[in-house]
Amino acid sequence: MGILQFSLIKPYFRDNKVQSVKALSTTMEQMILEEESFSDALQLIVDNNLCAIIVNDEGKLIYSGDSLGASCAFNQNVTIDDISFIPSQDAIPLNDLIKNNNDELNITLTNTKTQQEMIIYGKLIKNNLSNYYLYINGPLEPYDSLIMFFANQYMFYMLIVIIISIVLATFLSNKLTKPIVNMKKSADILATGNYDVHFNNSYYNELNDLANTLNDATNKLSKVDELRKDLIANVSHDIKTPLTMIKAYAEMILDISGDNKQKREEHLNVIINEVDYLDHLVNDMSELSKLQSGNYILQQANFDIVKVIKEIMNIYQVLIDDQHIDCKYIGDDSIIVYADEIKIKQVIQNFVSNAIKHTQDDAKIIIKAIRLDDAIRVEVIDNGQGVKKEEIPYIWDRYYKIDKSFRRNQQSSGLGLAIVRAILEAHGAKYGVISEEGKGSCFYFELVQENVF
Repeated sequence: MGILQFSLIKPYFRDNKVQSVKALSTTMEQMILEEESFSDALQLIVDNNLCAIIVNDEGKLIYSGDSLGASCAFNQNVTIDDISFIPSQDAIPLNDLIKNNNDELNITLTNTKTQQEMIIYGKLIKNNLSNYYLYINGPLEPYDSLIMFFANQYMFYMLIVIIISIVLATFLSNKLTKPIVNMKKSADILATGNYDVHFNNSYYNELNDLANTLNDATNKLSKVDELRKDLIANVSHDIKTPLTMIKAYAEMILDISGDNKQKREEHLNVIINEVDYLDHLVNDMSELSKLQSGNYILQQANFDIVKVIKEIMNIYQVLIDDQHIDCKYIGDDSIIVYADEIKIKQVIQNFVSNAIKHTQDDAKIIIKAIRLDDAIRVEVIDNGQGVKKEEIPYIWDRYYKIDKSFRRNQQSSGLGLAIVRAILEAHGAKYGVISEEGKGSCFYFELVQENVF
C-alpha cells in the first residue's frame, strides 16, 4: 500500500491541483462579475495555499493575493516563449497568450527558487466597464513534508501489519500443522501393526474427513488382520487335524489292527473320511479362488428355480425329519430365471444347510420365491439363533465364525458363505441377510427374470 501510495500521490496531487485551480478561478470570476471586492475573491487564494494576481488590459497589477511567499512565480523572473518578465510588474506576455488561446491559459513551468513544477492558470474576465485578467499560481508537486508524513505513517502501518501477520500466521500454522503431526504419529503407530490407534479430528473439515477416513481404514485393517489370523488358525487346524488322524490311524493299522479285519476297516474308514474332508476343503478353496479371480465363466441359461428349490428340499428331507423341522415352500409353482443353475443351486443349498444347522428341534424353515418388478427374490427364513447386528457385515468373509471358539465341522469347510458371495457377485445379484439375535435370520438374493432372447 505504501509503494502504491507513493507512486500515485504525485499524479493524484497534480490532477487534483489543476482541477481545484480551475474551479477556484470560476468562483472568483463569479465574485468579480457580481462586483464583490477583490479582497474577498483573493482571500480564497490564500485559503487554498496559492498566489494570484489580477491585471488590466495593459498588464498592470490591480490586486494580488499570496500565501506562497518567495515561492510565488509572479514575483520572479519568468521565461515563456523566450520572453523573460516578472508577471506582477508586467503581465502583457501573459495577456497575449490568453488572447491567443480562447481567453484561457494553462501552462506549467519550473520554479527557479524551489525547483518545483508549478502551474500558471489564467482567465479573461470580461466586464461591462473593463476586462480583467486573473492569474493563479500553485505547485504541482506535493511538499516534501507531506511525502515524509505519508512515509512515516506507512512505515508505522507496515510494522503493525507485519507483527499481526506473524502472530496470525503462527497461530494458524499451529492449528493446521498440529493435527497433521498428530496424525503422522498415529500413522507411525499404525504402521507397526498396532490397530489400537485413533486419528483425532481438528478445526478443518478437510482434516476431519481425512481423520474419519483413516479411522475407518484402521477399523477395516483391524478386521482384516483378525480374519487373517482366524484364517491361518482355522486352515492350519483344518489341515493338521485330519493329517494327525490319518497318521494316527495308519500307525494303529500298522501296529495293532493289521490282522483284525473289523478294526482295520474301522480305522481305514476314519482315514477315508479324513481324506474326503481334506479333498472337500481343497475343492472349496480352489472354487473360491477361481470365483474371486474373475476367470470363472458362468453357464447362464433359463431354468425353473422353483424346481431347484424343491429338489434341494428333497435332498435335506432326512435331516429335516430327524430334527422335526417344519420346512415349507411359499410361492408360485413355476418361476423361470436366467442364471447358472448349478451355482444357484449351490447357493440355495448353503442357505438351507445353514438354516438347519442353526435351528433347534421343532423349528421352522420357510423358503420363498417372490416376483418383483424386475427380478425374482429368493428367501430362506429360519427362527434359529440369529446373528448379532455387529457381526452381519462379516459373515460373508472366509472362515469368519460368530462363535470364536473354533470347532471343526466334518461336513463344512467354513467357506460356504464366502463361496455364496462370490457366486452372487459373479451374477451381479443383490444379496444380504436380515437377522436379529434370538429371532432367526432371512438370507436372500435376487436374480433377473427369464431372458427372452
